[in-house]
Amino acid sequence: MVPKGWTLLQVSDICKLQNGNSFKPHEWDTQGLPIIRIQNLNGSDNYNYFSGVPQDKWLVEPGQLLFSWAGTKGVSFGPFIWNGPKGVLNQHIYKVFANENVHGHWLYLALLHITQKIEAQAHGFKSTLLHVQKKDIDNQFVLTPPVAEQKKIAQILSTWDNAISVTEKLLTNSQQQKKALMQQLLTGKKRLLDENGVRFSGEWVYLTFDNAFIVANKKSSQVKSSDYLQSGSIPIIDQGQSRIAGYCNNLEVYSDVPVIVFGDHTRCVKWIEFVFCPGADGTQVIKTSKILEPKLGYYLLSNTDIPNLGYSRHMRELKEKDFRLPLDIKEQQKIAAVLSAADAEISTLEKKLACLRDEKKALMQQLLTGKRRVKVDEAVAE
Repeated sequence: MVPKGWTLLQVSDICKLQNGNSFKPHEWDTQGLPIIRIQNLNGSDNYNYFSGVPQDKWLVEPGQLLFSWAGTKGVSFGPFIWNGPKGVLNQHIYKVFANENVHGHWLYLALLHITQKIEAQAHGFKSTLLHVQKKDIDNQFVLTPPVAEQKKIAQILSTWDNAISVTEKLLTNSQQQKKALMQQLLTGKKRLLDENGVRFSGEWVYLTFDNAFIVANKKSSQVKSSDYLQSGSIPIIDQGQSRIAGYCNNLEVYSDVPVIVFGDHTRCVKWIEFVFCPGADGTQVIKTSKILEPKLGYYLLSNTDIPNLGYSRHMRELKEKDFRLPLDIKEQQKIAAVLSAADAEISTLEKKLACLRDEKKALMQQLLTGKRRVKVDEAVAE
């Protein structure tokens, strides 16, 4: 149903798409204008350059609306607002020009809103690598409000964009601060103060893996990936990137927590404080010896450089490592507490960012379909 005062138009009625140029390797240079490729849409500053005389239709200024029509689903496919330097546009990316009576930022939001429908027209690549033709975009329908309402919708959603941007910067800053802290605290370059305000000065030593850690796998509680459930009473922790891989209702569980979980194939390191069942393949459960504070052990493993051997066993590489740490258990605990506080701040920001993104997504669905109308003379939705 078309909302009152709105029009159902095709993408070709509200904007024009102009493809980039196919720059050949012999045209690449080390200076000149950067060639904007798909990877650069996600912030990569790895550019090839074009030092020749560019055609106007290739040029891209900051703020230009682009549409990547060949890329990775959810990553490099769809509309982008170019925030990088002035450059020239490579193939597989369209410059998008709003037609008369179409607001530029609303157009970006409208294209973003219909990207999933465009993705459904993809062909020619694997399931995650999408490739569409111009007509697959042009022929999509868009509910189009009057331009004054477009502007107001864009203003409202820009408030969420700004909040998301600020939170992303805060999160990045917190992650960088934690990384710097780990480099200082886990090497002894920075010593903390004890409970009396005196800087720790005790000896640091090197321990082998076998002196510092204990492999504590419990095969009876392991769960095969084919038996993972979407819901259940017991979370499953495996070597994958996700903190919780699935659920089960097993009676045999791993309850001697906290523990460190190490991915034998993936090198992922996780700190687990709750009852769980481990995944069967490549999930290594590790505890610390009596002379090592468990949480500090987690940070030591997280900070250990293990070469990527592909889908191979990395546990043997880990067991060859030595670990430097203070002998004083109180200093160990203080280091772990500082890094845990940094993790807590990061977790809070991650949750806030996820919440803002969900709120924006829900609001976009309402505003861009007319289910929730805005007053043109006010900055709030009805």
